[in-house]
Amino acid sequence: MELRGERECTACGARWSYYETGEITCPDCGSPRSVSVEAAAAHTAGGGRFDLTSVREQVGEEPLRAVADTAADTAAEYLQTAGFVHAGELRPFDGTHLAAAELRRVGTTLGRVMDVTDDEELYLLGLLGGADSGERPTPAEVPETLHPERGLAVAASVDTYLSDLRQVRGNGEPELDRVLSAIRPRQKRIEALDGDVDPVAAERLVRAVRDVSRYWCEGDETALARAGDRLR
Repeated sequence: MELRGERECTACGARWSYYETGEITCPDCGSPRSVSVEAAAAHTAGGGRFDLTSVREQVGEEPLRAVADTAADTAAEYLQTAGFVHAGELRPFDGTHLAAAELRRVGTTLGRVMDVTDDEELYLLGLLGGADSGERPTPAEVPETLHPERGLAVAASVDTYLSDLRQVRGNGEPELDRVLSAIRPRQKRIEALDGDVDPVAAERLVRAVRDVSRYWCEGDETALARAGDRLR
């Protein structure tokens, strides 16, 4: 979507960025009357923070299923407004969106099953430990029972990033088009398999998209070539 970022309060004259606050109410005087003072730009990045501190404090105090449910809800709330375009600029494909997408699915799954294995519990705790810093356990650490959650999380995050990239890019980049045309079928295949793919294969797709991100955000043409190599 396109939003107008810079706003000015008609009551006190204060200015602020809607991109940062997500509010039209003046942060200085509280007046709801404000006007935009700049042109609209594509913007999908919300202003919410992903913070799992309070969820981690429940570990050992609440049943694991309750912790899993709370973690899933916290991740889902963050993902409702989490995008990659900020004021018309595409941000890097970092790990926070990926980790939140996975925690939402893992938490939902483990919150509803009757018996959670030791491996599944350790994996949930591993996600909780670093998801809000963009850290996820390695593919080798994913229990087989949670392969679908990992795969669907990757597919969802890749889909969000490619959709946001489409909002800011133009035409006339054949090499980028070629790489993107190889990424989309792999993302769709993971979705078609309900995420049940080898986590190593899913991670290969993540790395390819990160290479595309480096190309777009940093102008690194070597990264774009590397993305193509990963997908062959």
